[in-house]
Amino acid sequence: MNQAFGLVLLLVVATYVLASLAHYSGWGAVALATIGCTSAVVALGSSGMRPAIVRTALGAAALSVLLALAGALGGGDGFYAAAGLVQTLLLLFATFAVLRAVLTEPTVSFRTILGAISVYMIFGLLFTSLYTAIDRLQAAPFFTDAGAGTGTGDFIFFSFTTLTTTGYGNLVPAGQPGQMLAGLEMLLGQIFLVTLIAGLVSLWRPRRRD
Repeated sequence: MNQAFGLVLLLVVATYVLASLAHYSGWGAVALATIGCTSAVVALGSSGMRPAIVRTALGAAALSVLLALAGALGGGDGFYAAAGLVQTLLLLFATFAVLRAVLTEPTVSFRTILGAISVYMIFGLLFTSLYTAIDRLQAAPFFTDAGAGTGTGDFIFFSFTTLTTTGYGNLVPAGQPGQMLAGLEMLLGQIFLVTLIAGLVSLWRPRRRD
């Protein structure tokens, strides 16, 4: 198994950290699009996808970065939203690619576990990009007045607390489609964590040296 799922997980964690600290505007949006799309492309390559598919993903990643750059240069929220939607699609394909590689692996190894954890975290990033894009597209704020969610850190915090069904309640979607997507993320998070990751960990038998 030659999948570099450790590198994928490292890039995903780096994307999480940057998205927590930076705002999805200006050069922050360009940096977020770059690292987020890089995570998706590396995940596709590490999952054994055909070179043509990886090249197409690279083109889509470049498009996302260019759209974010156009927004940073004064293009407006429409470019930021388009960049976020392209990144969402890339992360979605990356999720299925890594998941397929994990499920088709004949034996459960440490790299298999890393792949499953990467998929779980990519889910959180995927919904973060989607929430951010929706916030840029709709006229009303994404969160209710009870929450002070304005930066990208608020969206990634909301996404991961939703994915893990922690639900602090300080950030709440004001309406649709945010509420529907949040419910979908809760279901995916619970099903994936309870069924796949827990099952893989129970099947993992580390090799012992004689």
